[in-house]
Amino acid sequence: MQNSGAGARAFQNARLQKKLMKQAETILSAAAGAYGQGRYAETEALCREILKVLPEHIDAIHLLGMCAHDGRRLEEAQELLERVIALDPRLHDAHNNLATVHFDLGNLEEARRCQEKAIALKPNFAVALTNLGNTLMHLGQYEKAIELHDRAIKIKPDYADALCNRGMVEIVLGQILRAKESFERALLFQPRHAEAIVGSGMVCSELRHYEEAAAKFAMALTIKPGAPRILAQRGRLSYELQQLEPALADFEAALAISPKLELALRGKAQTCLVMGKTAQAMAAATALIEQNPRSEMGLALMGFSYSNQGDMDTAIEYLDRALAVRPDYGDAIRGKIFLQDYRAEADFVVQQAVRRDWWDLIGSKLPRRTLAKRPLDPDKQIVVGYVAAEFRQHSAGLTLLPVLRNHDHANFKIICYYSWPGSDEYTARFKEMADVWVDAWGLSDEELADRIQADDVDILIDVSGHTTGNRLQVFAMKPAPIQATGFGHATGTGMQTMDYVLADPVFIPPSVRHLFPEKIHDLPCLITMEPVTNLQPTELPMLRNGYVTFGVFNRIYKISDQAIGVWSRLMRELPGSKIILKHGLLDDPLLRDSLVARFVAQGIAEEDITCLGTTSRDDHLLAFGQIDISLDTFPQNGGISTWESLYKGVPVVAKLGNGASSRAGASIVASVGLGDWVAEDDEGYIEIARKFASQPELLAKLRADLPAQIAASPAGNVEIYTRELEAGYRKFWRDYCAAASGETI
Repeated sequence: MQNSGAGARAFQNARLQKKLMKQAETILSAAAGAYGQGRYAETEALCREILKVLPEHIDAIHLLGMCAHDGRRLEEAQELLERVIALDPRLHDAHNNLATVHFDLGNLEEARRCQEKAIALKPNFAVALTNLGNTLMHLGQYEKAIELHDRAIKIKPDYADALCNRGMVEIVLGQILRAKESFERALLFQPRHAEAIVGSGMVCSELRHYEEAAAKFAMALTIKPGAPRILAQRGRLSYELQQLEPALADFEAALAISPKLELALRGKAQTCLVMGKTAQAMAAATALIEQNPRSEMGLALMGFSYSNQGDMDTAIEYLDRALAVRPDYGDAIRGKIFLQDYRAEADFVVQQAVRRDWWDLIGSKLPRRTLAKRPLDPDKQIVVGYVAAEFRQHSAGLTLLPVLRNHDHANFKIICYYSWPGSDEYTARFKEMADVWVDAWGLSDEELADRIQADDVDILIDVSGHTTGNRLQVFAMKPAPIQATGFGHATGTGMQTMDYVLADPVFIPPSVRHLFPEKIHDLPCLITMEPVTNLQPTELPMLRNGYVTFGVFNRIYKISDQAIGVWSRLMRELPGSKIILKHGLLDDPLLRDSLVARFVAQGIAEEDITCLGTTSRDDHLLAFGQIDISLDTFPQNGGISTWESLYKGVPVVAKLGNGASSRAGASIVASVGLGDWVAEDDEGYIEIARKFASQPELLAKLRADLPAQIAASPAGNVEIYTRELEAGYRKFWRDYCAAASGETI
């Protein structure tokens, strides 16, 4: 009878379980409906009602885990989904959903493992295939990512998520037009697919169609208000437009919701670097590297954070690590080009090798333009196009302004292609001096090349070199028959499509010219400058102070440890001497304190060091009135700062180095007749500064005479300088006509 009683109880329990399961299915159906409509609190309440009576109800736990994920309670979501898998390891959906949680937590390898398990359980699982592709993209495995997205699309041709994800990888690979097609196809199947709308906006941004991009991001935010990835993309657009405060606000808003979001961390680091908030930039770069040690962007941004502090060796180590992950990473190659110019051991061989890397990996891959035949009249009005991000208050702009002002418009038609989003009073001056002005910022590389060809430009001049805002990818396409680089960063481009570098024999000596793919054309000096006439030289400070004051009014990341060592030794040998350092980044306490500490470590008292930050240009020039002698930075020399000092009557001690960038100071100083202020080595540099510091009468006379001395020199007399430059342009054109005359008459 006991057995029959036990059997009856078992039968009753089974009936109860069946009844409970039936009730649970009804409740679960209601929960799933609520979840589908985004009513997450109601969903959770219904699921918990089921779990009170059926604690191991897999579907209820699974749905609860999904609610936790959607509520950004990621650790709770992970725990719930792991519980589901423990109860039934063969649930492919649970593995895929757990992968999504790991992805959002930044655990990319765990996400990958879960997605691979889901696909092993269900090989034609399109959702897991495209999600794995997305994970692999973030791990830098772009080709494999594309393969997985294509597999998902083959299974489900109208799968908007997979099409969108494929478009994202295509953007990373620079396949912009393919990405455009992927996003358009996704939107064909699902017109309100927020991520595809964002992707379409990213394509617009890549093509420099910024107004259209902004409209797309705004549309996406109406569909998904406050979505962190969309906020981060809007922030990236603001960053591109140099609207730094709104950019930073969007990145921080995105990170408040999703603290490990790669795009937001990257954007915050980039923006903070430009704003001089180096500590914040380093923190964001550190977070990127912590969640993905192979993040090429995180590694590169950490490198740029170190370069802001003047630690170029560590900066280049990080850039090399980024390039080990992705050899054709353009930002890292350009960073290396820029930073090698700051290293004493980086001679012409090293500097040209890294430029050649850019050409081999990026520039040479771009299709060359076929140019229409043109009349070959050696004496015609030559059409000269200047491509610059520096038609504004910028050091390179100040070298170009006097040239444009003095151009002979009867013999040269001047077209300016401006490639920067903002404008200022200097932009207005440049615009007045151009025969044709083109706002090229909103033109893609292809569109700008089309415009240059349509304008029949004969000689196209790059002003930016490998610096921010350059359009060297346009020059790689060769849209003009003759191309030259100069003014802003005339250290060579490494490009087979660049015909000339505008320089001088001191800056690029004849003995190293064989290292350049370009021909070197010599001017009276590497650069000239708009004369400073509104502020006359002042009395020599030494006469009233009784001690010498040195000045360094240069970018602080040009201040090398070697230079600080030499300057400190000089100051120790001249008791009572002071030094004034001036640059906008000295507004950043981290950078200011670390720079002062480097002097203190060399035995210089903190009270003998003055740091000045951002000022107006007039106040910047007035500050030269506080110094007796300027000290040029090395190995990376000053350019405009050297000219400014000379115009203010303050001579500059310069030193010849091993590479182009370490010879600019000597080029400028010697070009105005101050060859005895140029040293060959550290000892000579100290000796020159010490010798002239002991001759206040000579310094006072030089202070009064220098402006006239500059005006009498071919380098400083901007009209003579421009005629010399134009003679070079005419020679370029005549040589081209002579070489091409066999093809066209």
